[in-house]
Amino acid sequence: MEVITAKAVDPEVARARQRFGIIGSSAALMQAIERAIRVAPIDLSVLVTGESGSGKEFFPKIIHAYSHRKHAKYIAVNCGAIPEGTIDSELFGHEKGSFTGAVASRKGYFEEADGGTIFLDEVAELPLTTQARLLRVLESGEYMRVGSSEVRKTNIRVVAATNVDMQRAVEEGRFREDLFYRLSTVAISVPPLRDRGSDIKLLARKFAADFAEKYHTPELSLTDDALRLLSTYRWPGNVRQLKNIVEQVALFEAANSPVDSSVLSRYMPSGASITTPAIAGTRIHNYQEEREILFNMIFRLQRRLDEMTSEVNALRRNQPTTEAVTVRHDNPIMAASDHILPHFTTPADNYPALDDATPVEAEEIEPSDDGTSAIAEEPRTLEDTERITISEALERNGGRRKATAKELNISERTLYRKIREYGLE
Repeated sequence: MEVITAKAVDPEVARARQRFGIIGSSAALMQAIERAIRVAPIDLSVLVTGESGSGKEFFPKIIHAYSHRKHAKYIAVNCGAIPEGTIDSELFGHEKGSFTGAVASRKGYFEEADGGTIFLDEVAELPLTTQARLLRVLESGEYMRVGSSEVRKTNIRVVAATNVDMQRAVEEGRFREDLFYRLSTVAISVPPLRDRGSDIKLLARKFAADFAEKYHTPELSLTDDALRLLSTYRWPGNVRQLKNIVEQVALFEAANSPVDSSVLSRYMPSGASITTPAIAGTRIHNYQEEREILFNMIFRLQRRLDEMTSEVNALRRNQPTTEAVTVRHDNPIMAASDHILPHFTTPADNYPALDDATPVEAEEIEPSDDGTSAIAEEPRTLEDTERITISEALERNGGRRKATAKELNISERTLYRKIREYGLE
């Protein structure tokens, strides 16, 4: 991978890198910083894209600091952390009595930051109704508080960021196409850590030195083979993940420095994928797509497991005969579900336990007209399974939605939507 040396770096880019504590000199990173500096003086909307943990939050700060708005307010808003029911109020404000709990009028972020810059992180999480309001602000500077018919004006610059494939979100109807093009007047792509070459070693040394200085511990030293191990790992969590691992090693192994690759590997994720830096034109693995495929497979297995359990229980509840049905765990679907669903509570948990060779009384089932056997009980649908899974997760977490969303590995906004959809308030 090409690396820009210190002599080749533009002086303004070098100053920005030093001012904001950005470590590294890879070509892609330097180009992203230079792009942010060049667009800063011009009031255009900017969309910063990149994987989670890659450092997208630095670029709105650079844009604000190098713009004529630098003396006005800068407000950063995490759109994914605000419940859908209150996000319009947070962004645009509300009038007294506009909804339950609105005991006084309140300014929104767009009013508070008038004349300055607002950074909308995780902008792809905005609900469609809020997207329409945001589009109006970008086009005309006009907005209305929740519960008010008075049109207000704001002079604000919007910088947005996301780790979502926005083109795909537009195609799936999750994000307005007109808003996407309005936000992405200028696009800045932040490179993932695995594409930054020797920056990985620089960052590891910086995190180790910072940890030692902050907690007054011996400074961690890594051998060449340990640094090579860091350089060849894919880092799906990017800079955030690297910092986490370096700090763990510094805490437990600094006294035994230098640390080699055999010791370091114990702190790397189990089954860590090792790779060489990505080559231009090669396909980058899509972890979001892989996660969706796994979830779909899990829910299909859950549904099949429910169907099989329903069939067995239907047989048990009806007329007994001397004939028995033996439930065996050598069934490939049942066996697979034993391994894939260790952390999911399914409706099957409420059924009587079935041992490997438990005889279950059954009845003779009359064939239907098409030659198949009629089942007395309809199997649960995928929606039923999802509703029960969410309901039980909420119960396990005492109704705490943030903890529930983390357990289910979904965003809080998705969880709020599912709770309303299934009437689980």
